[in-house]
Amino acid sequence: MTTGKVLQFRRGRHVIKPRHFIIEVEGVNSREKAEKLVGKEVTWKSPAGKILVGKVSGAHGNKGAIRAIFEIGLPGQALTTKVEVK
Repeated sequence: MTTGKVLQFRRGRHVIKPRHFIIEVEGVNSREKAEKLVGKEVTWKSPAGKILVGKVSGAHGNKGAIRAIFEIGLPGQALTTKVEVK
């Protein structure tokens, strides 16, 4: 189990995808390492104790970031907070 940080919503110029997030994982600094995490579970714990679950869908860029799709979208306050990749 490793930890990561929520960087941003997956977005375009005009549209934000509320369930898709870009996550930076500790110790992962290349696209090849990020692609090994595809299919893993990602969990985020809210300050109230609720746990939201997502799944790694692919690598994002060449520096080791990953894309994760959550069952329920995370709130905006989740940006820059920690997640666990299992």
